[in-house]
Amino acid sequence: MLDSSFEPEGRESSVRLWPVSALLKAIADSLEARFNPVAVQGEISGFSKAASGHCYFSLKDNDGQIRCAMFRRASVLLDFTPRDGQRVELRGRLGVYEARGELQLIVESMRQAGQGTLFEQFLKLKAKLEEEGLFDTARKRDVPLMPKAIGIVTSLNAAALHDVVSTLQRRAPHVPVVIYPASVQGAPAAGELRNALLKAFERNEVAVLLLVRGGGAMEDLWAFNDEALARTIVLAPFPVISGVGHETDFTIADFCADVRAPTPTAAAELCAQPQIVWVSLLSSMATRMQNGVERQIQASSQRLDFAMSRFGRPSHFVTRQQARLTSHQQRLQHAQSTSLNRSQNRLNILETRFQQAVEQSMARQKSQLQTCSMRLELLNPQLVLQRGYAFLTTVENQSVTRVSQTKTGQALRASLMDGQVDLTVVSPRLI
Repeated sequence: MLDSSFEPEGRESSVRLWPVSALLKAIADSLEARFNPVAVQGEISGFSKAASGHCYFSLKDNDGQIRCAMFRRASVLLDFTPRDGQRVELRGRLGVYEARGELQLIVESMRQAGQGTLFEQFLKLKAKLEEEGLFDTARKRDVPLMPKAIGIVTSLNAAALHDVVSTLQRRAPHVPVVIYPASVQGAPAAGELRNALLKAFERNEVAVLLLVRGGGAMEDLWAFNDEALARTIVLAPFPVISGVGHETDFTIADFCADVRAPTPTAAAELCAQPQIVWVSLLSSMATRMQNGVERQIQASSQRLDFAMSRFGRPSHFVTRQQARLTSHQQRLQHAQSTSLNRSQNRLNILETRFQQAVEQSMARQKSQLQTCSMRLELLNPQLVLQRGYAFLTTVENQSVTRVSQTKTGQALRASLMDGQVDLTVVSPRLI
């Protein structure tokens, strides 16, 4: 029953008094009758998918937004993965979520309708900076295994700060942590982030810097897509790890940083090896060193024992040395004998060869001498005279071989086989 005393005095009771649930049901019925089914276009914001498969997000434009729910039976039919900033066309039915009294759109189908404004800006800036080489992997540095100090750039009120500090305290409590506070959302956030980075660069008191923020819609993360912030990250004198948003979130800062971590907690884990790892490594190295020293001592002890055993019995040492000397003497004698025998054999061979060479040479000389004697004998003028020829000369003992060398009355001398005859030319005649 409704309490009629609620009506103000002097006012007609023409205004109906609604129970909340009945009013919401009436509004839902009006929406159903006037608008449904409805098709709407806009940009996705704050997209999330529950373990049940249901999807929840807002659809917005420059002047407004509406909450949307897409149940599993409709989401499994999607041929793409929705993401923040994406422009889509939705078809569904307007309704009222009575538990919170909120207007919502129950999405029955979704299709892509081009990139959203923010996402288009993101892609343009990404392409520009990539062309300039700000994303080049060649310039990116490795994270040090044992940093002297770790810097954090984030908001003091951010949940990400608590997660990062807790992780560092758990894994590497011995490493100092320096916080450079800055807003991570809103219009001034990009400028504050740049100033925090520049302060860290100037102070140069850390070995690695974490740029972190928790998850959110693309609008919430937009400060990390600032061009000036990207160029500042590239100027860092030490490695920068970006841990912004959830695993599926990407910002320009992620591409410019030396390392991109999927979450702030993962960023902290990347730069801080657990203390137990180093303690275990030191323990292992100490054990290996101790074992190595013990092995060296044992080996030295064995060599010392062996040396002592050798010097403890000098007679054995002398006997071995004498045996070695005897062996060397026998080998030397054998080598000398063998060398002498080889030399004697070579000498005998050379002697035989020399005698043969002398005999052969003498035989050749004798044969040549006989040949020359025969040739000389053939040239003996006496043999010519024996055949009846005479040899004429003048009284001055000059040979006469031509008639032109004689004249009448000239005295000549004829040499015959057994003597000489003096002659006088009566009358020279030519034949």
